Amino acid sequence: MAKPVVLLVEDNPDDTFMTQRAFDLAHVPATIIIAYDGTEALHLLLPSRRDHQLHPAFVLLDLTLPDLNGQDVLRALRADPSTRSLPVIILTASLNDHDRMTSYDNGANAFIRKPQVFQQFTATVRQLGETWLRDSEYA
Repeated sequence: MAKPVVLLVEDNPDDTFMTQRAFDLAHVPATIIIAYDGTEALHLLLPSRRDHQLHPAFVLLDLTLPDLNGQDVLRALRADPSTRSLPVIILTASLNDHDRMTSYDNGANAFIRKPQVFQQFTATVRQLGETWLRDSEYA
């Protein structure tokens, strides 16, 4: 059976590598697809942007992106009927409570601050897999 897909929207190559490595070490059975900016993420997810729409189990979305920021991406996903219920988890280094509240106001399912210790990050990724892939059709 195919592994579920997780879309990681992250522009920092170090954070991308760290996230992929954490998924591997946490033994989360998922294929990670990477979008390096908000425009690319919307191109993959919204049917109006392409002929074939990506259907991930969930999206890990950074807030600080080079073109459309994470809040813009989140608002666009919630505005489209085909992605309105897609689980979106904000994964950010932001310590700003305003970012957290705005993310929830815009429809984020969860807001996670990137742990500074890699072992903690791996544990966080394991919990993400257990929570968001548990009900996946691929699990």
